[in-house]
Amino acid sequence: MNAASRGNRLFDVVLYVLLFISLVACLAPFLHIVSISMSSNKPILSGQVTIFPMELNFSAYSRVLADPTMLRSLWFSAYLTVIFTVFCMVMTILAAYPLTKKELKGRRFVMYLIVFTMFFSGGIIPEYILIKQLHLLNSMWSLVLPLLVNPFYMIIMMTFFQNIPKSLEESAELDGSSHFGTLVRIILPLSMPVIATLSLFYAVNRWNGFMDTLFYITDPNLYPLQLKLYQMVMNSMMTDQMQMEGAQIIQVLPESLKAASIVFATLPILIVYPWLQRYFVSGIMLGSVKG
Repeated sequence: MNAASRGNRLFDVVLYVLLFISLVACLAPFLHIVSISMSSNKPILSGQVTIFPMELNFSAYSRVLADPTMLRSLWFSAYLTVIFTVFCMVMTILAAYPLTKKELKGRRFVMYLIVFTMFFSGGIIPEYILIKQLHLLNSMWSLVLPLLVNPFYMIIMMTFFQNIPKSLEESAELDGSSHFGTLVRIILPLSMPVIATLSLFYAVNRWNGFMDTLFYITDPNLYPLQLKLYQMVMNSMMTDQMQMEGAQIIQVLPESLKAASIVFATLPILIVYPWLQRYFVSGIMLGSVKG
């Protein structure tokens, strides 16, 4: 065995060890959360719960699902996530494709403006005033329109478009295809990996979104899942505090309810991700930003 082969094997061993450490670092906290959500009060209070549940107890999940408005918040979050993802992908594609054309006048200036927004924003108060003046408070669109295009995702999309052979576009143009026709018939079918990847990114960002809903939504009928779970946990903490002051027995610990809420909110994404995994990996590799 030569030195090069030994070096390659050593590199593989180090790589697998690092990947295993990363796996444990990511998986252990989640297993701990799942275990807390399924354990009874006594082992949780004594700190005995690690990555395995102790004294199985599903009262936290029962409390989460017992709220009649929880299912409504779940469906609203799913609907909001789908609408948000579709609109964001349409706007990202329509913004990225023209900016790949070097003959586009003002292209460099527009790119400077887009990159500028990655580092600077108007702030929370001006954004809230703008949303209020547009009469978007307590509206689903207040959670969609301000975040329509992510500059970083748009740059990834641009890079992917630039890697597609120009000869394909030139052939389509020779056949009389317009720019929009070329985009729809040639570019988009070849861009499914990056489209699936960015769709997952947009969907996860919206599903986990919390701060904007806290600012813009006060109508209980429009509470997304994250805001609903937050209010449930806060109410549980207040109720349990009053029970403790009255020397009553706490039925569900706030820690257990928090853990059940995390699992409940994470489960839909965990279900969707395996279906997009093959697109996710290839999209990241092919659409990575050039140095």
